[in-house]
Formats: sequence, structure tokens, C-alpha cells
Amino acid sequence: MCGIVGLHLRTPELYPRLGELLAGMLCEMSNRGSDSAGVALYGDPTWTPPGRGCVSLLEVDGDDESNQRCSRFRAGRQGIATTLGATRLLTADADSETLLTAARAAYPGVLVAGFGADLAVLKGVGDPATLTRSWGLDTAQGWQGVGHTRMATESAVTPSGAHPYAVDPNSAWCTTARSPTTPPSDANYKPPVCDSTARTTPRSVPGSSRAGWQRAATWRPRSRNCAPPSDGFYTLLVSNRDSFAVVRDAIACKPAVIAETDDWVAMGSEYRALSGLPGVEKAAIWEPEPEVVYAWTR
Repeated sequence: MCGIVGLHLRTPELYPRLGELLAGMLCEMSNRGSDSAGVALYGDPTWTPPGRGCVSLLEVDGDDESNQRCSRFRAGRQGIATTLGATRLLTADADSETLLTAARAAYPGVLVAGFGADLAVLKGVGDPATLTRSWGLDTAQGWQGVGHTRMATESAVTPSGAHPYAVDPNSAWCTTARSPTTPPSDANYKPPVCDSTARTTPRSVPGSSRAGWQRAATWRPRSRNCAPPSDGFYTLLVSNRDSFAVVRDAIACKPAVIAETDDWVAMGSEYRALSGLPGVEKAAIWEPEPEVVYAWTR
């Protein structure tokens, strides 16, 4: 199961509605995965103020020592720490790479959900509708967002197991996947790792290299891929600061629908995720072909 949504806004007049629209799309996918959810948003001035780096952290302890580290982080980096459910957002007057180094020093062993100049990644356990309300997602702004609802059939239900995952600065990816070549869960199995900033849980994604996932965001629009990013069955949505791309497996086993207007481009695991978007009745709507990469850039 699991559900994916993505929204790429072309019209600045819609930027104030990004969170509202993405929350509606995500909630429509609740029955495809109701145990956890996550979103990645680009350009919200509250969560990611312009000119400031942002790091999204998971599994930050709430003890006194952690609070002291948070205070030192604020004082040392002119930073702001905001807690939204299971996610702690750190922003500061520094580039995202420098901020990431400082965050790891302040919170040793913490999980990094994402980092970038305009990127905030939020994850949590529970019903997607409840999570979006707790985050205040409907008031968020920006030009692009992706989201995922998860049904954990073969691994624990934790915020770290929720999608999206980070690949590089300003990037995130979501997938619905089942790979027949994934090794069984045993003491010797090591889950796939996209990079040093994020780790996955066994069987949560198809086994593949970091480069394979990155390629989806760099291929030409509507180009046929001769070397797919992974084997198995999947629908993959990859985003970075200025674009997002969609690709499906060779037999299009996992569902996906794309809709496009002059004002926006959207993707969902099912059409009902797109049905509430403004002007959808005039949109070009299609099911992406197998192994064809569809990409859009600001």
C-alpha cells in the first residue's frame, strides 16, 4: 500500500495555499497508509526563513541535557529550534552544510530527516489527518511539497521509518515499493542507506544505490530510462529545491496519476488525491508510463 502525493506550484498567487492543498492531498491517501506520514515543503517563510539554513531532526530526546544542547545551539549559531511533534527544526544564519555539522555536534547520534536552504521535512506516527493538524500544515506556504502515508507491513512504526527521506541538500524522495530481490530480515541484513544523513528500515525501500535514486531528479523530462533506479515494483517521487520527478517500474505495478495545468503540476497514488486542486477539471490527466521519467523545473 502506502500513498504518495506531490505538488509543484507554477503560480506565485498559489504559494500561500501550498500547505492547505498538500494537507488535503495527503489526507485523501490516509487509507493507503494510516500508521505514519511525512511531508517535505519548500519555501515556507516561517519554518525555513529566506537566507537561513534548515535541518530537520528526529528522535531528539526531551531530557535536560538535550534542552541544554538546544540552548547552546541557539546561542552559538544564532539559531532557532522549533519542535513539531516528533520533528525538531533547526534554522540559523548559516548555509545548510555548516548548520548540519553544528546540529550533529549539538545532538550526537540524532537522525537527520532532511536539510537545505528552503526545505523542511516533518514526520510522525499516527493518522495523517491528525499529524497535519498538529503540524499546522494547512497554514504553510511555499512553491513545492511532497508527502507520503505509510502502512508498515514489515517493519516497526516509527517516525524515522516514515517517508520522505533525504538524498542531498534540498532534496527528498518518497516511494511505494515492493522488491522481490530484497534480502530477508535477519541478523546479517543491513538496510539500504541513501547517504550519511538518513537511514531506512529493512524492506522499506527497494535495495538500490544512492546514485540510482538521484538519477530520477536529473533525467530529461519524459525521457525513457534505460537503467531504472531500482529493480522490483515501485512508484518513485524525487524532489529538490526547484523540481520534482516521477518514475515507475517496468510493469507499472504501483499506481500513480499525474495532472498538469498552467498553475501547477501534481502527482498522487490515486486520482482522488488530486480531485480537490483548483482548476483540476481543466487539467491534463494521465497515468505515467512504465520506466518513463517525468520531470518539472521552476
